Amino acid sequence: MSLTHDDVQRLLQLLDASHFEEMRLEIGDIKLNLRRGSALPVASETAAPAAAASAEQAPAAAPADGLVDIRAPLLGNFYLAPKPGAEPFVRPGTRVDEDTVIGIIEVMKLMNPVPAGLRGEVVEVRVRDGQFVEYGQLLMRLRASG
Repeated sequence: MSLTHDDVQRLLQLLDASHFEEMRLEIGDIKLNLRRGSALPVASETAAPAAAASAEQAPAAAPADGLVDIRAPLLGNFYLAPKPGAEPFVRPGTRVDEDTVIGIIEVMKLMNPVPAGLRGEVVEVRVRDGQFVEYGQLLMRLRASG
């Protein structure tokens, strides 16, 4: 997989059209960080990248109501079902585990499955099928279990 100049230009346009300051994209071995404003210092490869990556992917701690927010890991079009007209991956009441796919985010014609990241029950779906979502946007709320 490679990114062309046009691909990067489109990503820059998406970032510019959003209200976010930074966008991170990982596709296979390609890791791209885009940020508005001044250049970022380059992180050392010896810094713990695995720890940073796991912190980004970890769901937020459960608040007092016991619900956990599941947020978009990247920006793009969010799909609740594998194809138009198909049953959704999950709906309120669906039991999930860490690897259960709750939706797909399409970025540049690439379909990226979004796992639940924890065990629990879907309580609320906060996005529509096909809706454009931003990085970090609330997708669903789960009631965590065991």
